[in-house]
Amino acid sequence: MDTTTALLIAIPVLVVLAGVVLFASARRRDTGEAIGALARETRKRDRGSVAVLETDEAAPVTGREVERAAALEQRQGGKELATVGATAPVKWVPPDPEALDVTRRQFMNRGIVTFFGLGLAGFGASVLAFLWPQLGKGFGAEITLGTTGDVDTKIADGQGFAYYPEGRAWVTHYPAAALGAAKKVYGAELPGMEAGYTALYQKCVHLGCRVPACLTSQWFECQCHGSQYNRNGEKKGGPAPRGLDRFPVTVSGGRVTIDTAPDKLIIGPPIGTNTTGQEAEGPHCVGGGEKH
Repeated sequence: MDTTTALLIAIPVLVVLAGVVLFASARRRDTGEAIGALARETRKRDRGSVAVLETDEAAPVTGREVERAAALEQRQGGKELATVGATAPVKWVPPDPEALDVTRRQFMNRGIVTFFGLGLAGFGASVLAFLWPQLGKGFGAEITLGTTGDVDTKIADGQGFAYYPEGRAWVTHYPAAALGAAKKVYGAELPGMEAGYTALYQKCVHLGCRVPACLTSQWFECQCHGSQYNRNGEKKGGPAPRGLDRFPVTVSGGRVTIDTAPDKLIIGPPIGTNTTGQEAEGPHCVGGGEKH
């Protein structure tokens, strides 16, 4: 590296260093003036000076003298004993719990525990109410559908199908002309058929899907896997292992009642049962399997 290059590098460095030194000196001077720092010579003269006291002015106490006096008093200590009064000690009596005030912490803790307990109790009661069977009404018990006229009107309004959500059941008319064939196949559900009604459980016997009615074919056609049943729940196609399960129907005093209790559920008829001879009356809503 030649001399010119060295000078070009050294000159800026020296300028920067000089600036730093000047800035530090000015900063030190400003700080000293701000806090009242004394020069070294002034401090030296001050240490050598002797304070001149007035006649009635006491000499100032130095810090060493204060420390020495405190240490001496601590070593010697007081020599006088404190005397105890002649009164006998009072026997301690436990306070009355009823008279004690409740602290803020106790109040908060008791309040939190109380509200937490009430919340758990309410939640438990709601769970029990949800799980507890509704005896005597709704699904799982006897359900009155109404008069025969009401049921007939609902079946007509549904174009051959009446759905009762409270019983999870479809109700259709059973033709009187098919009773001869029905008596050879059916048992517990036969009284309802003789009265002109069939009550079918809405659940498909294949995998449990809810089976809707197909108004064009006048069959029940499961949208899950294509099982098909005629209007009276007898299997017509698809993977279902039998016809739709059904509920017993009772007609008494002009009123129609179905029993949806689990132990009263009637297993659907086997494959091949076709007492009504009803075939599809129009296009299918769902493509089914082979016909039986």
